[in-house]
Amino acid sequence: MNTLIAVSGLGVFCLIAEIFNLRKLIVPVAILGLLAILGLTVSEFDHPSSHYNSMIIVDNFSVAFSSLFIILTLFLVALSGDFYKEHPTKISDFIAIKIFLLAGSIAMVSFGNLSMFFLGIEILSISLYILAASRRLDIKSNEAGMKYFLMGSFASGFILFGICLVYGATGYFDLESIYALSQGTGAPVWFPIGVTLIVIGMLFKIAAAPFHFWAPDVYEGSPSMTTATMSTLAKVVAMATLYKLLSGLGLPTNMVPTFQTIIVVVSILSMTVGNIMALRQKNVKRMLAFSGISHAGFMVMALLSLTTAAPTLLYYTAAYALAGIASFAVIIYVTKDKDNQDILNFNGLGKTNPLLAAVLAASLLSMAGIPIFSGFFAKFMLFTNTIKAGYLFVVIVAVINSIISVGYYFKLILAMYTKEASEERKAIPFVYYAVAVVAILLNIIIGVYPSFVTNLLN
Repeated sequence: MNTLIAVSGLGVFCLIAEIFNLRKLIVPVAILGLLAILGLTVSEFDHPSSHYNSMIIVDNFSVAFSSLFIILTLFLVALSGDFYKEHPTKISDFIAIKIFLLAGSIAMVSFGNLSMFFLGIEILSISLYILAASRRLDIKSNEAGMKYFLMGSFASGFILFGICLVYGATGYFDLESIYALSQGTGAPVWFPIGVTLIVIGMLFKIAAAPFHFWAPDVYEGSPSMTTATMSTLAKVVAMATLYKLLSGLGLPTNMVPTFQTIIVVVSILSMTVGNIMALRQKNVKRMLAFSGISHAGFMVMALLSLTTAAPTLLYYTAAYALAGIASFAVIIYVTKDKDNQDILNFNGLGKTNPLLAAVLAASLLSMAGIPIFSGFFAKFMLFTNTIKAGYLFVVIVAVINSIISVGYYFKLILAMYTKEASEERKAIPFVYYAVAVVAILLNIIIGVYPSFVTNLLN
């Protein structure tokens, strides 16, 4: 609860700073504030508590994921200082929206009541709608914002209707009370229907197939900083929340086999559609959108072993998000002031800027699941748990999809190292180096020491 209050207070400060013309202080103070909040959050490990009649539950799950969200927001805020430098009067708005988005994210993994969950998801969603359409004079940004708003509204409608059915079946919004009633006999038929609607809404939010169709256009049309936010922070928030919802609500025993079959189909479909479509892309942002869809399929696999999935899910989301932040730090620099984000823009980057090229290559290799990066160990842990749960076929499909993904990741790597640069690169602000290098180093560190992350929830 202290974390949520502190994050909200930091967001309010960013807005007030604009009134007193303290724009130059906004990014540094926001970074220092987030570091302090990270320390405050970490101090709550092994100190479970509940607040406001169990509306907010602080436990190791919420603390671990909240810490990950704060780290990702730190990187995004650091990049924002340069990305929005041409709009100095709006910098406070952009930074404040990202910090309020973080508040919604923390609420989504700390809720003990479905009303708090819905409040958190709406704070997150509305922030992203605004950011997606933030380039008022860019038709692609307007289109992305409208598509995301419409699809997000439909998803929120599914979730809200599902919550209503769960409440009608149990008489409670409180998660513990709902779980206790769901394990009894004679749960009304609209309880599993309500849970199904909530799951469908959350699958929209993580862009898992067949609810993925909005992602490529929205990722491509949104400003690159917003795309980075959607691809990393928003996706892992939605996945962590979906896990908490399913483990917290509980399904009647007779519904479990049907639910697991649905998860298998969604997982296989997401991995396959995402990877096959990514092979055809020439636009890097669209390619990473389809890559994100395939990774959503991998993450959904964790739900097949729900009781033991929390450490694996935390590790996988951390590995994926850190690699995503590192790659977008490079992509934002390379495609800045460009009319498009085609792979051609990356030709010769290995010669003109070896460090950024190496970081981008490393992040792509991590997403592909190549050792020594944490992406390999995340997939290994995920596959091991899925085999133990009795789903060998799903793992075989996942391995094949991992091999397919190498094809489009290497298309970008080969462009950087085998093609000639079409133009000279201009000077690079230090912040791009700092974010890219720190993010990929963290990715490698948790790859070398995976127990550093997994032990947090064991």
